[in-house]
Amino acid sequence: TYQDRDKPSQIRFSNISAGKAVADAIRTSLGPKGMDKMIQDAKGDVTITNDGATILKQMQVLHPAAKMLVELSKAQDIEAGDGTTSVVVIAGALLDACSRLLQKGIHPTIISESFQKALDKGIEVLTNMAQPVELSDRETLLNSATTSLNSKVVCQYSSLLSPMSVDAVMKVIDPSTANSVDLRDIKIVKKLGGTIDDCELVEGLVLTQKVANTGVTRVEKAKIGLIQFCLSAPKTDMDNQIVVSDYAQMDRVLREERAYILNLVKQIKKAGCNVLLIQKSILRDALSDLALHFLNKMKIMVVKDIERDDIEFICKTIGTKPVAHIDQFTPDMLGSAELAEEVNLNGSGKLIKITGCTNPGKTVTIVVRGSNKLVLEEAERSIHDALCVIRCLVKKRALIAGGGAPEIELALRLNEYARTLKGMDSYCVRAYGDALEVIPSTLAENAGLNPISTVTELRNRHAQGEKTAGINVRKGGISNILEELVVQPLLVSLSALTLATETVRSILKIDDVVNTR
Repeated sequence: TYQDRDKPSQIRFSNISAGKAVADAIRTSLGPKGMDKMIQDAKGDVTITNDGATILKQMQVLHPAAKMLVELSKAQDIEAGDGTTSVVVIAGALLDACSRLLQKGIHPTIISESFQKALDKGIEVLTNMAQPVELSDRETLLNSATTSLNSKVVCQYSSLLSPMSVDAVMKVIDPSTANSVDLRDIKIVKKLGGTIDDCELVEGLVLTQKVANTGVTRVEKAKIGLIQFCLSAPKTDMDNQIVVSDYAQMDRVLREERAYILNLVKQIKKAGCNVLLIQKSILRDALSDLALHFLNKMKIMVVKDIERDDIEFICKTIGTKPVAHIDQFTPDMLGSAELAEEVNLNGSGKLIKITGCTNPGKTVTIVVRGSNKLVLEEAERSIHDALCVIRCLVKKRALIAGGGAPEIELALRLNEYARTLKGMDSYCVRAYGDALEVIPSTLAENAGLNPISTVTELRNRHAQGEKTAGINVRKGGISNILEELVVQPLLVSLSALTLATETVRSILKIDDVVNTR
């Protein structure tokens, strides 16, 4: 039997080089001094971002192995929310290590198994390094949120955004019992105009829609009804035409319509509702002019075109129930709030704020402002990352130092561990450990330091037992990172290591690519 020995190794190297290419594309955006990428899609829309997951999602990657790295950063985004860049960079470095080991003629399954050993050891080392953290300890939470924001475009506003994100998460959960945060309870409303300084956290509801009737812009002691039916004359199901032969009939049609609408509006008023939210309707106008006129006379504030997706959030926030038919419109379906008002944002549109809800569900709204679309979207992504970091701390209440410290510590410990193993294993584990040094060296490189001397110095410090020595990018040297308050949740590093290793192992196992039509 003739076996082609050459093909599997070629496929492996092509997969590995594709993966490395993706990792190198992202590498420069790692860390506080990382660069941003500008991505232009087919429609000509431009995105400027620093978030690894976003960059990879927008890039159109054709190579199947490279697609695995895109999936990898997506997985990290879902699992931890932060560290999407580092996870790809680690995977790239591990792939590089694999290619070296493969060239030495070591069998892929051996590499794969010893990487798994190294990972288990690494998790143990990280967990021993971590410091427990309490959710009541606000300072620590702030520091980790700030660290996450430091690598973003909006880093100069981190003093404003980190307290906001910490407060948002703390309002949504019950700190004593929670073990995860549903980020859907934190709604981020983007509004163009102003600067990032104008961002704010609103306890309550913020709607971007306009008030439909001009007369009423401020209602105190608001009773809020959310309706899903239309306030307009009924319409036949099909395209029927009604032929009216004389004026009397014409008047009757109009009178009927008027009476019908007046009846609806009276019932709404009778329930004691004075703020009305109307869901967007496809079939006909959700609100006829006549109905608007009546509502205006009754001093009821009307907001129309509420999106279908927002309804659940609105109900949760102000405690209303959506009403599908006028007969169900009763006082107990209404939510109540202290104040509903339309706020003018100096010259850049209006927002409706509903605050002081009597029985608030655990939800908050963050209003993000920015001078242009790119800044706005990047700010939203950064806030999302900061929220995710705090979510990680809620899930697993432990912190480790940032700034490349854990990676160097891992490299050292794994090297020690490799000396206790025999045969090929020790070789592969050592390669795994060395590959992790890519994070500190990239950090140093992006900060304009000399990567080789910095990493050597770091290794030296760690060998002397300084577990928390890391690269201080602001001062351009090496210092105890915990004193500089650069911290990250344990979950981020753990999931980054696990996911990167899993991906690399599955790329290693592939020995052929078959195209099917």
